[in-house]
Amino acid sequence: MPLTDLQLIAHLFRRAGFGGTRDELEKAVAKGYEATVEDLLHPEAAPPVDEDVLQRYYLDVKESFQLDGAQTGWVYRLINTQRPLEEKMALFWHGLFATGFNKCDDPRVITQQVAMFRRHGLGNFRELVVELSRDPAMIFWLDNCESTGVAPNENYGRELLELFSMGIGNYFEDDVKAAARAFTGWTLASTLPRQPYGRFDWHLEYRPELHDNSEKT
Repeated sequence: MPLTDLQLIAHLFRRAGFGGTRDELEKAVAKGYEATVEDLLHPEAAPPVDEDVLQRYYLDVKESFQLDGAQTGWVYRLINTQRPLEEKMALFWHGLFATGFNKCDDPRVITQQVAMFRRHGLGNFRELVVELSRDPAMIFWLDNCESTGVAPNENYGRELLELFSMGIGNYFEDDVKAAARAFTGWTLASTLPRQPYGRFDWHLEYRPELHDNSEKT
């Protein structure tokens, strides 16, 4: 038995977002399936999430120094977004390019990374991976901040090829080593010690003196 238009739209909303109310589904049916898909693929046409109420009544979200504040802020976005595919893709990339609070120990760093996924998650994959390589959470998570031309750390280069892009069987060990050398010097800007002053923003810093300038393949 073929699906009704309402069932097709409901399935689309579940896959490209987080579902929809009956009124939202019926409006989409009236607009048509293809037009609804086009709307989902162009989130910039819809207004961003209004966070005024959230920040007014849940102050911990604004700075997100604690994990529960950062989590609350994202759940609020998931519920209230008018750009569901943008948010769904941010969640998808967060699951694939996995980093976590348990090592980074600063919810704002993860929140900044998720915001990067929003900006680039529906765009060019190469550009997304470059942004990922510049992302402070990923630099710290896979130890690229410890990688130098004298002692390249292969963690990021290996995960980039094995999990994030090419997949097992499509690269060689020499490619891992070359990728690691290519990313030497991509590190974090120096900051004051966390204690007793609190948390500081993390930023990419390229340090040419730590880069391996030799030829790479």
